[in-house]
Amino acid sequence: MPNPDGRHRSQHQQPPSRSRARPSSSTAARPPARARVSLRQLLRVASVASGIQFGWALQLSLLTPYVQQLGIPHQWASIIWLCGPVSGLFVQPLVGHMSDRCTSRFGRRRPFILVGSVAIVVAVLVIAFAADIGWLLGDTDAYRPAAITVFIVGFWILDVANNVTQGPCRALLGDLTSKDPRRTRVANAYYSLFMAIGNILGYATGSYSGWYKIFTFALSPACTISCANLKSAFFLDIAFIAVTTYISIMAAHEVPLNSSEAAHAEAGAGESGSAEEAFMWELFGTFKYFTTPVWIILSVTALAWIGWFPFTLFDTDWMGREIYGGDPNQGLVYDTGVRMGALGLLLNSVVLALTSLFMESLCRKRGAGFVWGISNIMMTICFLAMLVVTYVANNMGYIGKALPPTGIVIAALIIFTILGFPLAITYSVPYALISTHIESLGLGQGLSMGVLNLAIVVPQIIVSLGSGPWDQLFGGGNSPAFAVAAVSALISGLIAVLAIPRSGAQKARSHV
Repeated sequence: MPNPDGRHRSQHQQPPSRSRARPSSSTAARPPARARVSLRQLLRVASVASGIQFGWALQLSLLTPYVQQLGIPHQWASIIWLCGPVSGLFVQPLVGHMSDRCTSRFGRRRPFILVGSVAIVVAVLVIAFAADIGWLLGDTDAYRPAAITVFIVGFWILDVANNVTQGPCRALLGDLTSKDPRRTRVANAYYSLFMAIGNILGYATGSYSGWYKIFTFALSPACTISCANLKSAFFLDIAFIAVTTYISIMAAHEVPLNSSEAAHAEAGAGESGSAEEAFMWELFGTFKYFTTPVWIILSVTALAWIGWFPFTLFDTDWMGREIYGGDPNQGLVYDTGVRMGALGLLLNSVVLALTSLFMESLCRKRGAGFVWGISNIMMTICFLAMLVVTYVANNMGYIGKALPPTGIVIAALIIFTILGFPLAITYSVPYALISTHIESLGLGQGLSMGVLNLAIVVPQIIVSLGSGPWDQLFGGGNSPAFAVAAVSALISGLIAVLAIPRSGAQKARSHV
């Protein structure tokens, strides 16, 4: 059996030669050794995460309510989100594979980051003007099939673009900090920090209800106040992602992969022909060479995301429905709850940012696996608390008659806030662990991120397909999905605490 850090394996555990095994072929695709990058440069490179996450924050806080306002029933709202994990299942690993072998003079990762950012801008514009386009195509206030179609197209483009951008961003940080696990953790903590900054700005933007007064042209016969606020927020998103993408790609001085290195890497792909065939063979063919710690990391990641995805789908909808007692398109109560949910996510992101600042020190002292496990158990407690708050709210008698009592709202906001700590861990620790453990297999950083992404998107597909019908089976609302999330988070936390802490602590001590 391999030792916990996966570095020293017996002879029979080594992957076969390049003619039989795909993992070793990626070794030739690595760029030449480079000097250790400064922390300032890592900060600038990681800054693009804030631009990407700004849009994600708007997407997560506003779009589930928006699709219901367009006329899609609550039980089917989660199906709309299926495009993200489906596109991530194929797009992010494929883009990672392609970027590992990209010979552009601009570098391996930066061309993909730029193309992905441009595609995000296009998708955001399509979503922002979906109602207007639908109106031009014959929609009415009561029936909006064209707007729904345009929205879904834009949503798919947005999720594909996000997956095109995020994988190379993580891989670029892995390239810059390769063979230095401690600095890899620092780089991923920076990435998590900028994700938090993007979340804070995005949720703050989503919680403000007066953007339509600033961007007055956003109002139209098809786009009322709530729609105009969403449209205006996406205008800000475009400007923000343009600035952060520029800062990031200008800061990353990549060493281009020359044609001979790329040819050597592709030669190792065997004689399967196309890059796509080679990619699929390499991605799934590496599974049999994974060490036990790698499988544990992937398992904990998958279970954790079964916990996180119901929350990310329905957090603001939960606030609008269960706490404020509103329904989409029926008065302003639901919209008020959604904006309050966005405020809770803003507070969540503040904690996420603060946690990211102390991430490296925390993991070094306690072990990455132990910290990850405790954070997942904390998720469980928070999701159970949401069920309790929902029960109390339903039995207080105010729903349908008045706004919720201050105490109920504060309790909900506290839960949102506390969840910022485990979210920071989820955004950082798994990426640092997988980057370090898979290094010995000879995988490129791009494909490594793709492998981890599989453990994220498969659970998301399961949740997207099942959460709506599951909730409906138990009378509607979001509580059934949160109950499943609590159980899954608890299992993932126990596995991480029991199986990873010695490995994480050992690595932390060995690199201090």
